[in-house]
Amino acid sequence: MAAYQLGEWDLSEIAKSPKSPEFQKQIKEIQLLSKKFERIKSKLDPKMSSKKFLSILQDVEKISEKMSLIGGYASLSYSANTQSDEATSLLTMITKLGSEISNQVLFFDLWWKTQLDDKNANRLIKNSGELSEYLKHKRLVAKYSLSEPEERIINTLDVTGVTALVKLYDKITNAFEYTMKIGNKTKKLTREELTNYVRNTNPKIREEAYKTLLTKYYENKGVVGEIYQNIVLNWKQEGVDIRKYKSPISMRNVGNNVDDKTIESLLQVCRKNAPVFQKFFIQKAKMLNMKKLRRYDLYAPSSSKIKEKNYSYEKSVKLVFDSLGKFSPELENYAKKIFDQKHIDSSIRAGKRDGAFCSTLTPKLTPYVLVNFTGKSRDVFTLAHELGHAVHSQSAQDRSILVQDAPLPLAETASTFSELLLYDNISNEITNDEKKVMLSEKIDDLYATIMRQSFFTIFEQDAHTQIGQGTTIDEISKGYLKNLKEQFGNAVNISEDFAIEWSYIPHFYHTPFYCYAYSFGNLLALSLFQRFKKEGKEFVPSYLSILEAGGSQKPEILLKEHGLDIRSPKFWQEGFDYIKTQVKELESIN
Repeated sequence: MAAYQLGEWDLSEIAKSPKSPEFQKQIKEIQLLSKKFERIKSKLDPKMSSKKFLSILQDVEKISEKMSLIGGYASLSYSANTQSDEATSLLTMITKLGSEISNQVLFFDLWWKTQLDDKNANRLIKNSGELSEYLKHKRLVAKYSLSEPEERIINTLDVTGVTALVKLYDKITNAFEYTMKIGNKTKKLTREELTNYVRNTNPKIREEAYKTLLTKYYENKGVVGEIYQNIVLNWKQEGVDIRKYKSPISMRNVGNNVDDKTIESLLQVCRKNAPVFQKFFIQKAKMLNMKKLRRYDLYAPSSSKIKEKNYSYEKSVKLVFDSLGKFSPELENYAKKIFDQKHIDSSIRAGKRDGAFCSTLTPKLTPYVLVNFTGKSRDVFTLAHELGHAVHSQSAQDRSILVQDAPLPLAETASTFSELLLYDNISNEITNDEKKVMLSEKIDDLYATIMRQSFFTIFEQDAHTQIGQGTTIDEISKGYLKNLKEQFGNAVNISEDFAIEWSYIPHFYHTPFYCYAYSFGNLLALSLFQRFKKEGKEFVPSYLSILEAGGSQKPEILLKEHGLDIRSPKFWQEGFDYIKTQVKELESIN
């Protein structure tokens, strides 16, 4: 097997260079296609044939794919180096082009959503195949659409409005430099490097790492807080005041094609089960020989006696491949394509975007994955997570670009399921002591991806209400501190400096109310994984069927076909019941 090495991705499959004649040709081609598409406007007829209607949809697909390619190139180039003036300039230019193209094809979207009568709409939906749910969903959100001139204005202003604010937040925070004293040495660190120290075995180093991080955001709370307030106000003004969504979170729910009641049920059950993790944190304090955990100690290694394993990049990649392959060789092959085609950016560099993501540009192109690999066990799980996203989109590669991507909550299912497969694979090869540590780390991760994310969403609901009523940055921080105290109860001591922690959660800025998708995806993945453990290989086709659906079905309907009722609190509670058994197992290991 070929050696896998840390490095940058190769974007040449999309474009050789933004200055090349080929790239300029791609831009002109999109402009010509969208201009040609505009001519359809005068020919839109409610009584048109299904064949004619499908032909129009194919034109929409073609424009979407070509725009996604050059937009993806600009976005990926910027992510690889956020401090590059050339990448920043390209992203701004392509964002503006995207807005112009959106405006040119907007008339068809509005015609379908608001001007076509129900009888003819239903007739065309009936003969639209895999696009039927997509078209139904567009009709559903029709009541939130505005007139064409209004939509054009919003699209145009977003480029220098909310999109610019998000870019400004990224540029400011990615340029932060952190200086921390470790022993007798003072080190300059990136945020990724700094956050490694919050998992250090030394409690003083953990505290210092958090204080270094939080102090930087506290010192800049004026600007990052002001950016957040304006993003939230934009969300409210456009979503609630102008479009008339029921609430700020409803805007995300409708976009995800999930019912408000489904998400209300999810968040209520998460809130109710906070004691499950509080019990775990009391147990973890005993493992660390502490009376009580401080918030600084939340991600501390569960045992200082057992040294945290370091994984080489090559071994990590092979572990993930092996975990996927044991479940389904098809999924393993999808993951291998990411590496074979050099569609992964794994090395840590100054200016590179923090965190990790998977980006699917078109069904015809293998997804791109970004990680910041440091060799810790959590990096191996991050790799499994992002490759889970990649195999999900490749499973749905036969779908139209309009329905390839699963709705946001389902989009986290394959990623978390892949992590569970990895844990299952690794846990079979370790000692009892190592299992205790790994199980503790697993429950840590379940906290981070279920309870923490749901309380993030609860905070967002409160913050959007506060900001809508007019509030200060300090009051937002007080609300966040109150949120933390509800999560941890008496199990963890929370210091005042964590009040500003909300301002370094990128999802709050990039994609409001994104975070509940992690809770949704993880609890769903736990349920699916339990079925796999009971049914074995017989379960695999059912799982692959869920992935292959992409975004072609409404989540409630798709999952009900597989015996899962996500509207019911009982369903979400089953996930927490599984977590309870994991906490009990941890207590029983000597």
